[in-house]
Amino acid sequence: MIIDLEKCPPSRYIVGSPVTAMPFESQIALMLKWAKERHSKAVCIANVHMLVEAYQKPDFAAVLHSADLVTPDGMPLVWMLKMLGVTNQDRVAGLDVLASLCRKASLEGVSIFFLGSQQSILDAMRVRLEQEFSNLVIAGMEPLPFRPLTSEEDNAIIQKVNDSGAGIVLVALGCPKQETWMLQHKGKINSVMVGLGGAFPVYAGIHKRAPSIVRSMGFEWLYRLGQEPKRLWERYRSTIPIFIYLACKQLITSSRQPSPSS
Repeated sequence: MIIDLEKCPPSRYIVGSPVTAMPFESQIALMLKWAKERHSKAVCIANVHMLVEAYQKPDFAAVLHSADLVTPDGMPLVWMLKMLGVTNQDRVAGLDVLASLCRKASLEGVSIFFLGSQQSILDAMRVRLEQEFSNLVIAGMEPLPFRPLTSEEDNAIIQKVNDSGAGIVLVALGCPKQETWMLQHKGKINSVMVGLGGAFPVYAGIHKRAPSIVRSMGFEWLYRLGQEPKRLWERYRSTIPIFIYLACKQLITSSRQPSPSS
């Protein structure tokens, strides 16, 4: 049986949620292919927090199961994929996805719409984007209010994005709001929607990214905690221990299962 990787990218289940098992460049290439064809797709950039949210909340789990790609952002997800047999897996992190999509979109004639966040952050991003990717076509930059949109406001956003001709929409509403929003707008917005909430303020220079050695060791969460202790302490306290327990349980269970050849 031949599997169509475009329609059904390979994945592995980690603590109950599917995570796409493809190298970074392959996932970026697939996003761009969909964008050129103006497919309505949803890409979730997954970390430990997101998978624990899905484990604890069935409604959110359904969102991840319906996504077209669920990339392994956090290093623990990369390690889990490797222990589950995906030996060539690398990290597909939000900030790297943002930079790669902007660089390749500017070369391949794909325009990008930036949706969500705050106007000040979007303005700072525009300055940097114009410096780094002079040929990038920014289809639009639109902040969204924290309150729920009215149906009229939502329809206006859908029309604005579609009229812009954007092949990619980078969405910054925070997890799990942005993932739920993307699922609700599949089939309405004719673009590849990518949830990148945490990447916007870092790219804008408001927050600093951890050094590469810290990221490769899996301690980026600790670096981020140092920058935003009030916001992140409770999140990490309530998700990291649960993930470690569930991941170890999954690995122990899988190691006890007989191999296909036995």
